[in-house]
Amino acid sequence: MTDQPNTDTLWMERLREDDESAFAEIYGAYREKLLAVAFNRLSDIQAAEDIVQDVFVSLWNQRHNRQISNAGAYLATAVKYKVLDRFRREQLLRQYQEVYHTTIPVNVSEPEMALQQKHILQLLQKEVNKLPEKCQLIFRYSREQGMPVKEIAQILNISSKTVENQLTKALRQLKGSIRHIFSIFF
Repeated sequence: MTDQPNTDTLWMERLREDDESAFAEIYGAYREKLLAVAFNRLSDIQAAEDIVQDVFVSLWNQRHNRQISNAGAYLATAVKYKVLDRFRREQLLRQYQEVYHTTIPVNVSEPEMALQQKHILQLLQKEVNKLPEKCQLIFRYSREQGMPVKEIAQILNISSKTVENQLTKALRQLKGSIRHIFSIFF
């Protein structure tokens, strides 16, 4: 008797072949579970929906670059990393406010704050796009996909030290940009 591949494996094989119906099946099977995971950590339905949407967009965009056999575990982990990234960004904002004694005006509504945050992220994205190609790629692997240094080094066939150096370079360059961006808003 031969082992039958599980549904996740079949979905992922079809997804790598650009099968949109496989993507729709994965989305239907996991969206609610992932939304529950994100909402459980954030207690904010809109933020949870945004994170889940980002994870599915990333899955589609990375469909040729990853060998995923357990879509559920992969997607749940991706959601957890996105939630952690959100917490890190919020913590960075709080630290910035403490260091520069800047406060967000209390009369700013939630939608305005969300719009400001979105605009800040767009400006940061522009700054990331200005990084040299390899530095940008390493930064994106590290910060946007949550990959550890060793995995990035393996994928790019470079040393871990080179990855660390490129991340340091990216962060140093972005640090100045971040100060400027925050000074615009706050």
